[in-house]
Amino acid sequence: MLHHFPSALRPAIVALWAIDEAMWAAIAAASQPALAGIKLAWWREALARLDHDPAPPEPRLRAVADHIVSRGVSGSDVAGIEEGWAALLDPVPDADRVLLRGQRLFAIEARLLGVEDPLLPKAGSLFALGDAMRRRLGDFGQARQALLVDLRGRRVGRAARPVTLAARLAARDLAEPEGTPGRALALLGHRFHGRITGADYPARRE
Repeated sequence: MLHHFPSALRPAIVALWAIDEAMWAAIAAASQPALAGIKLAWWREALARLDHDPAPPEPRLRAVADHIVSRGVSGSDVAGIEEGWAALLDPVPDADRVLLRGQRLFAIEARLLGVEDPLLPKAGSLFALGDAMRRRLGDFGQARQALLVDLRGRRVGRAARPVTLAARLAARDLAEPEGTPGRALALLGHRFHGRITGADYPARRE
C-alpha cells in the first residue's frame, strides 16, 4: 500500500505506521493489561512532547519529528491513536473508542496527502474494527456490520484512495482469509472504482 502514496510522503507514512505498530507491540508483549497501559501512556506522552521538545534518541520518535511534525501535523495528533489501542485493554472494549484509532490514522494520512473526503471517518472506523477482530482483540460484529451497510455502494474520491486502501483490505479480510489472491485484486479494484465494500459482502456471519 505504501507505493500508492507519493514517494516524498512515504517516510511519513512509514513513521506513522511504525508508531501504530509499537502501540500494538505494547499490548501484545505485556503480561497484564496494566503494564500495557503504562507502555501506551509512555508513547502518548512522548509523542505529545515532540510539539515543544527535541526528539529523544528513539528512532520511531525521531522519524515522527523529522517526517510528520515537520509537515505540520502535531505530535499530539499522532498520540491520539493511543486512545483506540487503550480501549482494547478494557474487559469489554467500547467500539466507539476503538474506532478512534482508525479515524485518527486516516485523518493524519489525509492531512499529509492534502486531501479530504466525507467517507474517511467511516473508512477509518471500519479499518480499526476489522483490524482488532483480525488480531482477536474483541468482537465488534454489530458495529462492523453497521459500517459495512453504511459504506455499501459508496465511492471514495480518487485523491483519497491511497488512505482508504487499508479499509478495503480490512473489509476483504472480514469476508475471506488473509493471504487469498483476492486481496491483491481488492487493492487494484479500490484504486479503480473507490468502493470499500465489494462483491464479497455481506461479510460472513459468525
